[in-house]
Amino acid sequence: MLKFIYRIFIYLFLSSLFYVIIIKFFEPPITTTQLTNAFGLGLKRDYVSWNNMSYNIKLAALASEDQAFTDHSGFDWDAIEKSLKPKNKRKRSKIPIGGGASTITQQTAKNVFLWQGGRYDKYIRKIPEFYFTFLIEMVWGKKRILEVYLNVIETGPGCFGVEAAAQHYFHKSAKNLSRAEAAMIVAGFPNPKKFTASPMTSRVAWRYPQILREMNNIETDEDISALLRK
Repeated sequence: MLKFIYRIFIYLFLSSLFYVIIIKFFEPPITTTQLTNAFGLGLKRDYVSWNNMSYNIKLAALASEDQAFTDHSGFDWDAIEKSLKPKNKRKRSKIPIGGGASTITQQTAKNVFLWQGGRYDKYIRKIPEFYFTFLIEMVWGKKRILEVYLNVIETGPGCFGVEAAAQHYFHKSAKNLSRAEAAMIVAGFPNPKKFTASPMTSRVAWRYPQILREMNNIETDEDISALLRK
């Protein structure tokens, strides 16, 4: 029995490692989230290479979602620790700049290999999410993680990836997005079906100027600058 379980674990490890290596060089096939949306809102996606994404959309994603991206190894332990501290229910703070405890690497692992967690199954998903987060950090590297993230993340009603969002909202390629346009797209990431750049919802109107300010703040960081100029 133990040998059988051991073989199962070895098989799962080798097959997942092989798949991760494949995705390092090829675009991921349809994801669970994309497939779910395809039956309701339709599916608009168009994977583009790193060089066909504007500098602005990469910077906006880092500024809003994970400012420590170039510094951590997949997990932002400081942010995780803060998220576990008891919250003062009397003080309702707005969504913080720089994302929450979930890093861009974690979000990529979830979006590509897993499923969107519901109220009851999200804790079950955390174990494989931890595993795939660690694996893609080791195999892909930061540039590829950010590239895949910007290609698979939900960016609007039925839209996945920044190219689909750029075409849907601004009728242009993701390569030509301005700073403001990039910030508007990223501002809707928490709930892209509800928070849209066009027509601009109140949440996006409130959030995108903050992202623009943070883009200015982090763009002088040496590690971020080195990553985005690759």
